[in-house]
Amino acid sequence: MFSEKKDKQLQVLERNIIGKNTSIIGDIKSEGDFRIDGKVEGTIETEGRVVIGNSGSVSGKVTCQNADIEGKFSGELSVNSLLTLKSTAKISGDVLISKLSVEPGADFNATCAMKGTVKELNNGKSKKAEKTA
Repeated sequence: MFSEKKDKQLQVLERNIIGKNTSIIGDIKSEGDFRIDGKVEGTIETEGRVVIGNSGSVSGKVTCQNADIEGKFSGELSVNSLLTLKSTAKISGDVLISKLSVEPGADFNATCAMKGTVKELNNGKSKKAEKTA
């Protein structure tokens, strides 16, 4: 049991870097974090964080825990926790998130849905209705 916990912690510490002059076409799957300063076309799946640097560009599908975007993204983006868009970010496509942080200046031209929000709002409304009735 202890060794499983230690192995999981080591896997999360993995960092994958796609450099400025690197271009990848295809599918990538990892349990670690990604920093993308080059160009990726395809699918990225990770249980960690995806960072798209200022010179980075991703087109395709990304599924991750957290994401920080400074560069360009187009396609499907699914973030289980927090999506942070920096002022230089340019986003288009379909976005599914739990939390969103957008700096002034970011271009966010996407269809956006927030997970879990409807359930929380419905529960909040029913509680308020019970108190006032």
